[in-house]
This record gives sequence, C-alpha cells and structure tokens, in this order.
Amino acid sequence: MPHTITEKILLKHTKAKDVHPGQFIDAKVDICLGNDITAPFAIEEFEKTGAKKVFDKNKVVLVPDHFAPAKDMKSANQCKILANFAKKYSIKNYFEIGRMGVEHALLPEMGLVLPGDLVIGADSHTCTYGALGAFSTGVGSTDLAAAMVAGEVWLKVPESMKFIFFGKLSKWVGGKDLILHTISDIGVDGALYQAMEFCGETIENLPMEDRLSMCNMAIEAGGKSGIIAPDKITERYERAIKNKSRRGIGKFYSSDKDAKYSKVKEYDVRKIEPLVACPSLPSNVKPASKLKDVTIDQVVIGSCTNGRISDLRIAAKILKDKKIKPGLRLIVIPATQKVYLEAVNEGLARIFVEAGGVFSTPTCGPCLGGHVGILAAGERAVATTNRNFIGRMGDPTSEVYLSNPAVAAATAIKGRIAHPDEVI
Repeated sequence: MPHTITEKILLKHTKAKDVHPGQFIDAKVDICLGNDITAPFAIEEFEKTGAKKVFDKNKVVLVPDHFAPAKDMKSANQCKILANFAKKYSIKNYFEIGRMGVEHALLPEMGLVLPGDLVIGADSHTCTYGALGAFSTGVGSTDLAAAMVAGEVWLKVPESMKFIFFGKLSKWVGGKDLILHTISDIGVDGALYQAMEFCGETIENLPMEDRLSMCNMAIEAGGKSGIIAPDKITERYERAIKNKSRRGIGKFYSSDKDAKYSKVKEYDVRKIEPLVACPSLPSNVKPASKLKDVTIDQVVIGSCTNGRISDLRIAAKILKDKKIKPGLRLIVIPATQKVYLEAVNEGLARIFVEAGGVFSTPTCGPCLGGHVGILAAGERAVATTNRNFIGRMGDPTSEVYLSNPAVAAATAIKGRIAHPDEVI
C-alpha cells in the first residue's frame, strides 16, 4: 500500500501493521517538549500518576522561553517548577536562562530533532520540526504528562494535503511569504487536522531557515503538522550541527509517487511578492506594496518563525546606516544564544542599536503578549511572528500585522508598512 511521508513515519513508530488516515494509533515518541506555560500543568499531572521516573531522561525537553527571563513573580515560579522537575528526574535537556532560546529555534539548532522522528510538544507551533522531515505536532499538557510517563502518544493518523511550489522566488520573498500565501488561499481552517506536505522545485532549493518558517505556521491553517521531505539541504544542515550526544542524522523518508492526498494545490511563486497578514487573522493577506497608508507604532523582528541569523542578516542589510522613524519602536529578538552571539560578532546588533532599535536576550516575549514590547490601546505593530489574533500582543484594541524580516525592517524606517525596495 502506498504511503505519504507522514504515514511512513507514524507506521515506523507504532506496532500496527499498517496505517491509514482516520486510524487511531499509539505511537512511540522520540522527543516530548514543554515550556514555562504548558509544562507546569503537565508536571502536576505527571506527579499525580505516581511515576518514579520519566520514560527517558534524554527525550524530555524543557525550555522556559515564553515569559523568560521571568517578568514577574508568577512567571518566576512557573520557571522554577521546570527547574525543580529537571533536577528531580535528571532531565538532560533542560535549558536555563543563558542556555535557552525560543524552543522551536533551539531544538533544531541543538540537533535534538532528527529526520524521521516523532515529536510532540505542548505548544501549537511544535509543527516547526516538520521542516527536518519529522512528524511533529502540538498536544495538550495532559498528553505531554502521559508521554513523559509512557513514552507514547495516542493520536489519529491525519490525511495529507500536498502543496507544490514551482518557479524562482522574487527578490525579498522567502518562506514566510510562501506560507502566508498558502494560508490566504486555503484559510485558517483549510488544512484542519491534516498534514501539510510542502514540495516542488522551489522547496527543493529553499534554505532550511525558510523551511522552518513555513512548517512553523502550518497550525495557522489548522494543520496537524507541516512536513518537507528531507534532502541534501537537510543532510548538510544536520551534519553541520556540533552536538556529540545526538542520535546520528536520522532517517530520511519520502512519499510514494502514488500516495493518496485529500487535495493537491500548486503555486507559481513568481507571482508572489512580499506579503503582510493584516488584522486579525493570518489568512487576511495583502501585498506589502498595497498597504503604504498603514502607519505603525512598533516593529518586532524575532520569534520562532523569523528570529534566526538569516532573518537578522536580512533586516540588518536594510537598516545599515539608516535610522528608524522617530516615535516608532524597533525591537529585535534573536531566537537563541547562538544567534545572539552571531549577531554580535557580525556587527548586526550594532546596526540595530545605531538605527535606534533595541537588541534583546532570546525570548518569546511580545509574540504572545508576554513582555519586552506589549502594545498599548490602539497601537499597531508589524511583527515577524506567526499569529495576529485580537489582543495577541497586548491591548485588545491594538493591531498586529505579520510580515517577513525585510518588510519589517523597511517599515521601521518609513514608519508605515513599506516594501523593501522603497528604502534600499
């Protein structure tokens, strides 16, 4: 029976002789992840089971990143719960302040997720790791608790949708624009509980950072997961990771030619220009060039979607030797400590500060309305984050526009939504 890449990975992780969409399975997990918002609930439920140890101390990952560094006493106590649990059960992959980063940028960087893995995380954007050729999905805190005890997860095999991208990308267009275009086309529930499989000549030439951005936002279309078949780009990325304790470079799966899909969509990327998702849905997408009358109070460059070094390089290229619009706030947040150091060593941090911005320690921060840049009543922000729901970044009357780093940087200079070609 022919299978998609998603079905092949799930079959490898279950005792079932075969799998098909709609089937419920118990599957072994390779990594289970929690953060400072979701893990405390999971830890509480874990302790209720009476378990004396986690199923594998090397496969549980805890990353305090949402409200960390702790912004108040409540968030400090949340982080402490993770620290205490990690110490009690000898959790190897607990990342304290100074080692941590935004979880979905940190795990690939550390080589903790491999092609062919099955990964669950108590965070909706866990689908990011599909860029590496893994089946990766978000779960609830109780599912995380159960996985920490048994090393398994109960789930329904999703149908798969295939998205074929062809053509050469235009200047300033990247993975963020491709996924915004896709979500605009199918809607925020267009891939409900389905695996979104991205492929085609464009994807085959797309850098890993852009692939991660695309799979990160599969959940914004209702997807159960996003996935890209691993290839030479994946192999180069995996081999470049310096982590002696990692489990090789993983297992490379691909879909059978006659695998079944619920739907197949094709996109000519030559028709896609830099895009912006307007309030208050990721599907409300318009070209940046058509939004020049939208003034902006704050620009945020960072997050698990676009906080990697390639994103910061793009922003710095546009901001170099320029100043941001007076009265506008520019907040740049590298996704990990490694990215932070690279940005400092390459002089990118200096560019951001000299332009009039601030350069923060790694954190999710303003993305979820946490800290380091909450919006006041009526304010508007352009952000390279992944979600722009009402009140997402602060006051319910504030507005968030989603863009790629190039548009965000150009906007910071102009004080209104701007196409990068306007400033460079």
